[in-house]
Amino acid sequence: MEMQVISTASIPWLSILVGIPAIVGVLVAAIAPLRVMGRWIVLVVSLFELVLGLAAAVSMDWSAANTYQLAETHNWIPAIGVSWGLGVNQLGMAMILLALALVPIVLIAGWKEDSGKRDAGRTSGMYAALILMLEAFMVLIFAARDVVLFYIAFEAMLIPLYFMIGRFGGRNARAAAIKFLLYSLFGGLIMLAGVIGLWVVSDQSANAFLLENLSGTQMSGTVEMAIFVSFFIAFAIKAPMVPVHTWLPDTAAAARPGTSVLLVGVLDKIGTYGMIALALPLFPNASKTAAPAIIVLAIISILYGGLAAIGQKDLMRLVSFTSVSHFGFMVLGIYIGSHLALVGAMFYMVAHGVSIAGLFLISGFLTERGGTREIAAFRGMQRVTPVIAGTWLVAGLASIALPGLSGFVPEF
Repeated sequence: MEMQVISTASIPWLSILVGIPAIVGVLVAAIAPLRVMGRWIVLVVSLFELVLGLAAAVSMDWSAANTYQLAETHNWIPAIGVSWGLGVNQLGMAMILLALALVPIVLIAGWKEDSGKRDAGRTSGMYAALILMLEAFMVLIFAARDVVLFYIAFEAMLIPLYFMIGRFGGRNARAAAIKFLLYSLFGGLIMLAGVIGLWVVSDQSANAFLLENLSGTQMSGTVEMAIFVSFFIAFAIKAPMVPVHTWLPDTAAAARPGTSVLLVGVLDKIGTYGMIALALPLFPNASKTAAPAIIVLAIISILYGGLAAIGQKDLMRLVSFTSVSHFGFMVLGIYIGSHLALVGAMFYMVAHGVSIAGLFLISGFLTERGGTREIAAFRGMQRVTPVIAGTWLVAGLASIALPGLSGFVPEF
């Protein structure tokens, strides 16, 4: 599945989408007076980002498959072949739009959560600034055509996420943040070995790390498999797949609901996106060889996630374990070897992001209002909050793939 660039951006849409939230987020976090009004500033910027993202999407040719559009290429570190190379295909733009749409929703939900708390303005301002910085990294990851640029964003996003979980989370938030960080850093270090391996086997030209230049690189079967495994482990941790999934339930349960929405709804998709955008085109032979083992792991994730969810008494952990099962379906679609299954996995990534956002936000509202995460405590909530109960039901039915809802199409 080789990728090629078919259009160069006359307007640097992607650099703008990365630059605006990065700059504003840093300013709001660094300048104390801005933090008081930070949530207003960040909300306006996030809505502006969404409008820009829609404008960029409209300018694309959505019928062109296996191509990068809105491409930008600038030499960055030519001595080692690293460039500021951006470009999106249909999946990358879909994930960017999902992220841009969820950010203002999360900001508003977090605003509601902070209402009535002491020093709520400054607290919300800092949290909002971290979300905006995270938004910049999300866009950069899904738009990166350069492997090193992808890796830098892959690691840099851990900085705002760590503080969003550890500083603004609930019970056991710091321990969960450290666990998340250790898992992620472990995967990142293994991927770094793979990036170095790619440099060794590349032509080491000025733009050696661009995906379209690396695609088709000749390497021995052993080398290809070794580099593939280094990337796959990092993506499997992020996805998350059994047995490297244990950070997710702890983190999602301890973090704010808004943080969990972005983490599970968008950021964990970096794992499946990386499998599609990097692993398949860069390591086609290794991907084919490893597919049977990966399919077994995917099936184990599907079954384990579902069974573990059934046994949960904590509402947030229940939603987290259902996601482990859903990610198993996505990985299964990616590696089963069918084009239709691959398209289904891509659609699943977007559909799951929407349904899981609803589940986490509503679950967070219920736990905040009820003062507990015990599922048994919410019996009869349809009589007290019928609208919320009905919305949770629809999101839950979409998550379990009820016919007529978004989850049904990719699963079946």
